[in-house]
Amino acid sequence: MRVLGIETSCDDTGVAVYDTERGLLAHRLYSQVALHLDYGGVVPELASRDHIRKLLPLVRAVLTEAGLPGDELDGIAYTAGPGLAGALLVGAAVGQSLATAWNIPAVGVHHMEGHLLSPMLEPDPPAFPFTALLVSGGHTLLANIEGIGRYTLLGESVDDAVGEAFDKVAKLLGLGYPGGPAIEQAALKGVHGRFHFPRPMTDRPGLDFSFSGLKTAVVVALKERALNSQTVADVALAFEEAAVETLAIKCQRALDATQHERLVVAGGVSANKKLRTRLAHLADREKIKVYFPRPEFATDNGAMIAYVGSLRLQAGQREAAAFGARPRWRIEELPAV
Repeated sequence: MRVLGIETSCDDTGVAVYDTERGLLAHRLYSQVALHLDYGGVVPELASRDHIRKLLPLVRAVLTEAGLPGDELDGIAYTAGPGLAGALLVGAAVGQSLATAWNIPAVGVHHMEGHLLSPMLEPDPPAFPFTALLVSGGHTLLANIEGIGRYTLLGESVDDAVGEAFDKVAKLLGLGYPGGPAIEQAALKGVHGRFHFPRPMTDRPGLDFSFSGLKTAVVVALKERALNSQTVADVALAFEEAAVETLAIKCQRALDATQHERLVVAGGVSANKKLRTRLAHLADREKIKVYFPRPEFATDNGAMIAYVGSLRLQAGQREAAAFGARPRWRIEELPAV
């Protein structure tokens, strides 16, 4: 089965073609970072308009690269939620329109399911069951993954997602947007021990997260303090260490609870090198295996949507001709395959 995947949930326009026999045939991604840079974050209306401009040219480019005319596809998958309503509707409208024109089925994919299963695109994919950490600008959660659509939420952020905290702290430090790569780069010049920030909600039982207080701790530390390049680097390092250690502590607790021997880490923040190193050490100590998507598939992309779409289309799942978007959509609501 050859499936076209469309991702437009936020500020990345991603398109890919996945073949269930040959694997990923082609993928393209257009990032809107430059468009939103002056605003310090994503402007939903601008994001939607840019998806409209970029999506069809990307579809044409990916089909050309894959050597497939549209009418030789077997299905189309698009991100139906969660995400920005306007951005989601762009992908849904284009996906359903192309499916109707080519007389092939379409399926709406859950954005977080795409991320959770993105390591399946790697040469050595994880087997079920596994414990998963999803860390991005919009989501931070731990889940028990028993199979496709068999997801049990173990814990999630009660306020800011960790990626959102990176963005907000980067803005406080004048580092620009997106915050994750900016803080990671600045932290390379930081001196250990000059600042120390709390590891939120690690002093009590449970698997939920909270990152709003960590951001507030940075605000307090910077109060009446002159910002120079060294202070920025020191704060960036201390913040990154606090965020990474918090995630690692919660992963340890989740593994203790599930007793799984595999840990999957996905989402944009999974590209952070300190997080990867820390969780690799955890895996070595606990004698388990940790799986990450390659960096290009850690952020939003069409490949993960095409892959998940192929699984659900093969299982007989189809969308009606009428389409919509689900800006809020709990992953536990998904049907099992």
